Amino acid sequence: MSAPSDPQGGGTLRPTPPAILAAWAVIGLVLGWLVRLVIERLDRVPPLVSWAQPLGLLLVAAILGGTAWATYRTVHVRHERLEPHQAVNRLVLARACAYAGAIVGGGYLGYAASWLGDASPLADDRVVRSSLAALGGLLMVVTALLLERACRVRQDDDPER
Repeated sequence: MSAPSDPQGGGTLRPTPPAILAAWAVIGLVLGWLVRLVIERLDRVPPLVSWAQPLGLLLVAAILGGTAWATYRTVHVRHERLEPHQAVNRLVLARACAYAGAIVGGGYLGYAASWLGDASPLADDRVVRSSLAALGGLLMVVTALLLERACRVRQDDDPER
């Protein structure tokens, strides 16, 4: 992503656009829905979703939330500056996790939706665990956006931030 230059030689980054996150979520939804169809066409057993997937996504969301809180306190409460490499690392982490959370959450939601109304014995387990994993993906997106927001610094000449 290119950053427009300001006259002082620095650059600015815009917040992650919601439309791009929505597009990745829709792509994930379609791919998640297709997983079951493709695997059954190949006469294979569709994958089970264990508790590890939703718990792993919730753990990532919790870590992002903790990092966002610590960053917010450092930058906005104590008015300290982050080292440049720390700020860049946190912004890159936030963007990557927002995109990953959107596509993964959408994928699990699509997989869960593909099992709705199915009478097979494990369909309910797949729906519940995939839905919880989709929720974990959504929480990843939310906490990643909070981390991105926490990294924003106020410009003296920019009153709207």
